[in-house]
Amino acid sequence: MTEEEKRTKAWIGDAVLALFAREWILEQKDISTKERAEVFIQMSSNQFLASLGEPTAMEAKIGVVYETEGLQAAFDFIEQKILPVFLKRRAKSKQPGSYRNKN
Repeated sequence: MTEEEKRTKAWIGDAVLALFAREWILEQKDISTKERAEVFIQMSSNQFLASLGEPTAMEAKIGVVYETEGLQAAFDFIEQKILPVFLKRRAKSKQPGSYRNKN
């Protein structure tokens, strides 16, 4: 895959990740309306994706899954590969004494 192809797939993958994140956030009863934007940023940021690998490559992988297998397969990929890491980081940030939990 050329760099241009990777970026194109990443652009699509970014959109799929954003849709997944928004739907997931709306399903969570413990995320208040005020917290939604922050959680969305945390879940879809390059900083977070870097914990899984190179952010553009991660988004490109989502884009490839979406294009070859469809939206549900891309959501399944995110749920299996990305969401568990996000949930672990989110739980850590909520631990008592964490500077990230200061409001």
